Amino acid sequence: MAKLIKIKGDASFRSFFRKTNVKRNSIIVIAKKEKFKNLLVYDAINKILHKNKILAPHLYNENYSKNFIEIQDFGNKTLFDELNKKRKNKFFYFKKIIELLIKIQSIKNRQINTFKNRKYLIPKYEKKILIQEANLFCDWYVKNNFSKNGIKKFSKKFKKVMKNLASRLMLKENVFVHRDFHISNLMLVKKSIGVIDSQDALVGNRAYDLASLIDDVRLKTSKSFKKKVFNYYLKKQKKINTHKLKNDFEILSILRNLKIIGIFTRLAIRDGKKKYLKLIPYAWKLIGMRINENEVFNDLKNLLNQKFKKKLNED
Repeated sequence: MAKLIKIKGDASFRSFFRKTNVKRNSIIVIAKKEKFKNLLVYDAINKILHKNKILAPHLYNENYSKNFIEIQDFGNKTLFDELNKKRKNKFFYFKKIIELLIKIQSIKNRQINTFKNRKYLIPKYEKKILIQEANLFCDWYVKNNFSKNGIKKFSKKFKKVMKNLASRLMLKENVFVHRDFHISNLMLVKKSIGVIDSQDALVGNRAYDLASLIDDVRLKTSKSFKKKVFNYYLKKQKKINTHKLKNDFEILSILRNLKIIGIFTRLAIRDGKKKYLKLIPYAWKLIGMRINENEVFNDLKNLLNQKFKKKLNED
């Protein structure tokens, strides 16, 4: 007889249950909110990954009207679990992840039929979306650090700076972007790496997922290690312009980590998920590290120093 065991959730509106059975285990994903994205699109993206020989959960059953799907169970072991406890061999795993990322970025087919037999085309990661996401920093984090008058003034300047930074991106927006590509969304499945949480995938800049992986708030790594991983990507992608990639990597790292500070603040305030607050100091450290590497960040640095100088320079 099958048993349902509730398992740890994530930063979304979804709930997860492990269904244990004699024949096979599976995961029940329940999404009453944003169910188009969290159920229909999630499976559609997984199908695209399968077609390109990338390990992602297969769909076993669906009941869209009752807000759930049943998918393949990859077990409990994420790469975060593996790397968080290991001091050695980190680079061995990161090389495997980089090779997987390059494979994901080579996906050409961006359209597929959903389990409702409707065509789904992966949308473009337009610059206006990047700017909207970075503005979550103002909408949630700044709101709790400024007076009402101060928020309006800061927010206006911040949005102008974000727009300018997005305009400085150099690479084409033409590759599959997972959009939450980090070691907690990569599962160790026997000797392979499985990809989960792909429902937010878009077509965009190749530097985005690279920045998400290397400048990940969940795993603290040295600057020299980050550079080593970045250089391994370059070694494997010899045709990529180094200057353009480095420029876009730095910009997207900062935009993403500003977004993360905003989202994690929202999760704590709106959803009561206060565990995410402990990750914010390292997000600040990552921003502080990248902001000094390129003069394109001078306006942002001056703006953040008005209120957040201490956070930018904390060890």
